[in-house]
Amino acid sequence: MTDTRPDAALRTDAQMNAESFAELTGAVADAVSTVIDGKPAAVRAALVALLAEGHLLIEDVPGVGKTMLARALAASIHGTVRRIQFTPDLLPGDVTGVSVFDPVAREFEFKPGAVFAHVVIADEINRSSPKTQSALLEAMEERQVTVDGHSHPLPAPFLVVATQNPLDMEGTYALPEAQRDRFMMRISMGYPDAAAETLMLRQRETENPLQKIRPVLTAQRVLDLIAWARRIHVSPAVEEYAVGLAHATRVHADLRLGASPRATLQLVRAAKVWAALDGRSFVIPDDIASLVVPVFAHRLIPNRVSGARADAHSVPAILERIVGSVRVPLAARP
Repeated sequence: MTDTRPDAALRTDAQMNAESFAELTGAVADAVSTVIDGKPAAVRAALVALLAEGHLLIEDVPGVGKTMLARALAASIHGTVRRIQFTPDLLPGDVTGVSVFDPVAREFEFKPGAVFAHVVIADEINRSSPKTQSALLEAMEERQVTVDGHSHPLPAPFLVVATQNPLDMEGTYALPEAQRDRFMMRISMGYPDAAAETLMLRQRETENPLQKIRPVLTAQRVLDLIAWARRIHVSPAVEEYAVGLAHATRVHADLRLGASPRATLQLVRAAKVWAALDGRSFVIPDDIASLVVPVFAHRLIPNRVSGARADAHSVPAILERIVGSVRVPLAARP
């Protein structure tokens, strides 16, 4: 039985170390991987976003397992999950909730919207209007929603996993810069390899793999992991390295919009969890470098280029050159 006394979380948090953190999160990754075959990088990114208190944007074509990843993660942590299908006629109140007048009590009663869950799947977020997209801004940043002047806190932990179709597909609206900046990471699932797709055909003809997932952690235990990850050591040299990478995007000739200070903060937070997943209690420069593209790329706007130069001037290519040009600190270990 789970210990629900107030000091239980403090005791378990005090007993945690890098090894136990890696063991617990490895069990979650293994559980999710039973549903998402052959995509360890995507599973790891979802774990990083959850434990670093960020949000995940998955951009890919339909049918590659984006929604299944979010559902599997929620099932493995015994969390509630709600799915919002974003369409052109979706209203902000459908997301946040509305106040409804109760004629018996003669007062307004708040009816929570679909955003009140541990894991919220914002499916095809770029198919709705910017007005509806913006309904998630307060929830993602402040973990609350305000309706009619009253604030309502969201469950903890809280993770938005948004999926979006490539912008060249019909019926899509590009996410504004402020919305993209709320997402800690953007990844692409990609198609499974032939072996994983064949295995999927055999397994899913007879049963739904989501039904076989058993919770590995409780929501409270996830909060313990989040609290421990916050205290991962980041040396001043590594902090300067992260700031140097962000500054380089702001002055780069091929970029019209560089990384925001929020992007730098989220890069370091993600690197802490990245290090903890590897069983370390300190961040090294490689952790930062590994996360630059998924954390920065969706926030940057390149200068317009055309022809054969377009690929060389794509945002990931620019970021790779920036990582290669910024000096790496030598004394990073505490």
